[in-house]
Amino acid sequence: MTDNLIFANATPRFALPLLHAGQAQKEIFVNEALTQADTLLHCAVTGESASPPENSVGDEAWLIGTGASGDWEGHDAEIATRRGNAWAFVSPRNGMRVFDISSGCEMLFFGSWRKASLLVEPLGGLIVDGEARAAINDLIAALQALGILPSA
Repeated sequence: MTDNLIFANATPRFALPLLHAGQAQKEIFVNEALTQADTLLHCAVTGESASPPENSVGDEAWLIGTGASGDWEGHDAEIATRRGNAWAFVSPRNGMRVFDISSGCEMLFFGSWRKASLLVEPLGGLIVDGEARAAINDLIAALQALGILPSA
């Protein structure tokens, strides 16, 4: 397991390392910034899991579920990527979005990860109005969960 490198001067949102004039070993700082940017730009996760996959490849990112174990212990809700023989972690920020490839669903972080729940379609019959209202309310709640509509 590895924790992210801590740099004295870094960007405020995702702690990307900043270079200094005349700095030695620039490649360490630049490579760290590029690998972290590669994880974050157009972020997509393979899926959500509380434990590391046994055969992860370098281009996969995973959303760490609640009760993480193994190399992911203590990193709940973070995004994990494989870097060589170790895991690197990114802490989410409010407003961050990721696409979950396994579910085909976008997720939003606002204190915790949110995704829209499956909507129940109105079936018709004698209670169409009540079912239609319930379906519309579910749709509004799903759009609010994704941050597309503001919460009441």
